[in-house]
Amino acid sequence: MGKRQYGQFCGLVRAVELVGERWALLIVRDLLVSPKRYTDLKRGLPRIPTNVLSTRLKELEAAGIVERRLLPRPDGSVVYELTEYGADLEDVVLALGRWGARSLGDPRPDEIVTPDSMVIALRSAFRAGAAATESDVRFELRLGDVVVHAHVAAGVLTAGVGAAPEAEPDLVIESGPAIRAVLAGEVDAGTALDEGLVAVTGPKELLAVFTRLFRL
Repeated sequence: MGKRQYGQFCGLVRAVELVGERWALLIVRDLLVSPKRYTDLKRGLPRIPTNVLSTRLKELEAAGIVERRLLPRPDGSVVYELTEYGADLEDVVLALGRWGARSLGDPRPDEIVTPDSMVIALRSAFRAGAAATESDVRFELRLGDVVVHAHVAAGVLTAGVGAAPEAEPDLVIESGPAIRAVLAGEVDAGTALDEGLVAVTGPKELLAVFTRLFRL
């Protein structure tokens, strides 16, 4: 079966034809975090059928959104990464994430959080205007097995998977699904701590800084 075509000469229509097939935007989301091998993409999207992943990657390559690159020896693996054209989807993906977060509610029984989805959630929630007053602060978020880091300096966010690579975090935040309510501003920092929705290691007042910097 060929890709859907809508028969309209419109930029939005063309965008939907390019990235509107199931799983395509989630592949783009994960590649916005970092280049990945096929196995990395499959691990981050555990419910995607292997044939669908292969098909979507071929389609995204053909559209000039994704390209393959051979890593130097001794690794020698093939990784998929976004082209410059594909990377231009970042603002679209972040905006869609903010919009969709308004309908999240509580997680369904079969829903999981992945490291890449959490990094994109932080990038979606980041408020650059609020960050202008923060000179340098590092956070580490631990949501069960998912660990991500965020470094805000001079109004710029750097976020990635795993523990902070360069320095110890100023604040470690441990939570679960309740982190959504914190990011959405449904509970303030003090209430989140008092009710055990989050636990922190480091100065507690930095949780208020976190909630000011990140708001869905």
